[in-house]
Amino acid sequence: MSGVVDLAAVKAAQEAKAKAEQARAQAAREGGTGAISPADLVIDVDEAGFERDVLQRSAEVPVVIDFWAEWCQPCKQLSPVLERLAVEYNGRFLLAKIDVDANQMLMQQFGIQGIPAVFAVVAGQALPLFQGAADETQIRQTLDQLVQVAEQRFGLTGLTVDPDAEPGGGAQAAPERPAGPYDALLESAVQALDSGDLGGAIQAYKNVLSEDPGNEEAKLGLAQAELLQRVQGIDPQQVRRDAADKPADVQAQIAAADLDLVGGHVEDAFGRLIETVQRTVGDDRDTVRKRLLELFEVVGPEDPRVIAARRALARALF
Repeated sequence: MSGVVDLAAVKAAQEAKAKAEQARAQAAREGGTGAISPADLVIDVDEAGFERDVLQRSAEVPVVIDFWAEWCQPCKQLSPVLERLAVEYNGRFLLAKIDVDANQMLMQQFGIQGIPAVFAVVAGQALPLFQGAADETQIRQTLDQLVQVAEQRFGLTGLTVDPDAEPGGGAQAAPERPAGPYDALLESAVQALDSGDLGGAIQAYKNVLSEDPGNEEAKLGLAQAELLQRVQGIDPQQVRRDAADKPADVQAQIAAADLDLVGGHVEDAFGRLIETVQRTVGDDRDTVRKRLLELFEVVGPEDPRVIAARRALARALF
């Protein structure tokens, strides 16, 4: 989502879940309900409070950032829509409003060229949503995708909202989420990744998938761990020379695509394999197709680059 392949996404997801659970536990120890007022779903953020109000909160709930200015006429049309939707989505995301005139450093850090500009931060990872005017249908579609990814990838189910709660008086924590049946196995896989035990991580993810074939976190983790294992110890220069010298060599192109993806060159990796599909037939073509599908899993099915590549693959095959 952030424009590169994040091979630490599984670890980030586990850390985000752990932080959210710690916040819920803290609220319970303090006797709070963990509920907030609808008024607390829209907050003003400045440079001094950005880490606390955006980065830290993004471990509990997706934070949508609205970059605006008083002189910006399109902002005056967009901001009220975002504020209304923040309340309507009832805690599925938090809206942070940043005045670019008063927070030039944040504007520069996000690389904003014009406003309005809307970003999101999920588990500490920033991603652009849209810039300029957008109709409400497009905004809703973008927000729906955001909250779906936040929940499926990072376990961020949002904040509990109590209409009767006093603004600013509730503990800012997500609702209680019972531990899943595979949490221990998934945690062991993350620990194996951290220690460099790729084989152990792969086996742990396979153990989850043997019992729950549809587990999205395990599928993502397995695809990433297998990719890391494939590129471990290879000579990048040799791989690229082989791919350039042997355009018809399926394995050379597959190895180069793996290297492209690890380096964050998503479109290059996909494009290389789609072109190879077009040049091959039979078992070779099927081998390339299967590897491309594995790389789709690494990036994630919701990523627009995957969606575009799937269409291109379909055209190449049929």
